Order: sequence, then C-alpha cells, then structure tokens
Amino acid sequence: MKTLIVEDDFTSRLLLQELLKSYGPSHVAVNGKEAVEAAYLALEMGEPYNLICLDIMMPEMNGQEALRKIREHEEARGILSSNGAKIVMTTALGDPKNVVAAWRSLCDAYLTKPIQKAKLLEELRKLGLIK
Repeated sequence: MKTLIVEDDFTSRLLLQELLKSYGPSHVAVNGKEAVEAAYLALEMGEPYNLICLDIMMPEMNGQEALRKIREHEEARGILSSNGAKIVMTTALGDPKNVVAAWRSLCDAYLTKPIQKAKLLEELRKLGLIK
C-alpha cells in the first residue's frame, strides 16, 4: 500500500508513519499544495497512491481544498472517486460543518485526532486496503 501522509505537524506525521510503516512505503507532504502536487505526479507516473491521510488545518492550502483538487485530477483522468485513492481525513476538526464538507468532497473516511491505531486500522480494513 503506497501512502501519502499530508500533515503540517511533525509529531502527527511521525505517528502516522509509525502506524503505517508495516503496510508499505509512505511519502510526506507538509501542506495541501504539496499533497496535490504529489498526488498529481503519482497519477502521471502511473503509480497513484492507494491511501492519502489528509489533515484539514494546514498552511498554503487546507485539506478540504486539497481533497477537492485531488478528486478533480482523478476525475479528469476518468478515475471515479470509488476507484481512486482512498482519502482519510485525519484532523482535530470534528465539527459537523467540516465533516459534512469532507464527505461532500468525496473523502472515504474521517478520523479525529488523536489518531488511535485501532480506529485507523479498522477504517483501512473497511476500505479494503489491509486485511
């Protein structure tokens, strides 16, 4: 499973890398702009990400906007969101406005921080990424 971890907080990045290291390689982006660029390049190279863990509150471009742009790139290539990268929002924002906005932009799961290993792995199983 090829993963992109999009997180501006160093500790949160390390935690996700540690939790996911046994499932395959992971790359890191520190803001939404880098995330969109990384997802675009991976698609162009024919090696898209299987999983994108995406924070919402980040500099330069927030996670909600990055989510929309990543889905737009996939759609432009004829990839439906159900067949694209599985995007899990990993954020401190658990308010209904942000949750609904993420679902409308076609995220696949929504986890609030602090991320718990059991919950993360449960979502990855539901998404068919791990057994």
